[in-house]
Amino acid sequence: MKKRLFDLSMLIVGALLFALAVNLFIIPNDFGEGGVTGLTIILFYLFKWSPALVSIVANGILLLIGFKLLDKKTTVYSVIAVSFNSLFLHLTEHWRISSKEPFINAIFAGLLVGVGIGLIVRVGGTTAGTTILARIANKYWDWNISYALLFFDLIVAGLSVFVIGIERVMITVVILYVGTKAMDFMVEGLNPRKAVTIISANHDRIAEQVTKLMDRGVTVLRGYGYYTGQSKEVLYIVINKQEVSMLKKIVRAEDKDAFVTIHDVRDVFGEGFIDISA
Repeated sequence: MKKRLFDLSMLIVGALLFALAVNLFIIPNDFGEGGVTGLTIILFYLFKWSPALVSIVANGILLLIGFKLLDKKTTVYSVIAVSFNSLFLHLTEHWRISSKEPFINAIFAGLLVGVGIGLIVRVGGTTAGTTILARIANKYWDWNISYALLFFDLIVAGLSVFVIGIERVMITVVILYVGTKAMDFMVEGLNPRKAVTIISANHDRIAEQVTKLMDRGVTVLRGYGYYTGQSKEVLYIVINKQEVSMLKKIVRAEDKDAFVTIHDVRDVFGEGFIDISA
């Protein structure tokens, strides 16, 4: 029950932030957007049609199309997110802030859009529109959701050049990029860590020092060199970014010829990190 209430609150907050981005920064500055929101904004510029009304109708149609392609939870959460987004678009329709700097407005528009959509996607929902297409691309082709969304949104943003002009479209691309990075951080980057693999003849000493000096667990994987056929032990360690320097010193002291790879991982759960039930 607590999880459902938390998810609902994130859907509502995300929908509010998305609506504020549109009404506080995008429309007052004649910017565009991607996806269905971009189309609703174009229609608003051309015919003064209500973004709230057009949004719920267009997204409702897309939800019906994507109903069979999305699981039940995603569909229900998407209906909630779309409904609240349209409601907030209506309630904040006349809200304005005093800011005349286009690039500052673009950055904040992108941040609000990215954080808003990120909160919704993180709990399992979508804002419908191209977000549904992005989730479908992620489900069937393993596309990164953030960059799939950017791909589809750029197509729509490109069409707005005939309405808002090339300069505003260029600023819109900045909004989409900032939004994508913010969304990527919200969806995948709240708990960034580094995963390290080490191949060394002195793997025992390195593992011992990591355990002793860094208080980190070390997993030993069995492998072999394909060309030589020689057996090798591979150390796998997950650490904080701040611990990379210490680990490098340990490896350097024990084996200067060690083969080390360090790569980003996200949302690490388990002993020493975050409880998977959190």
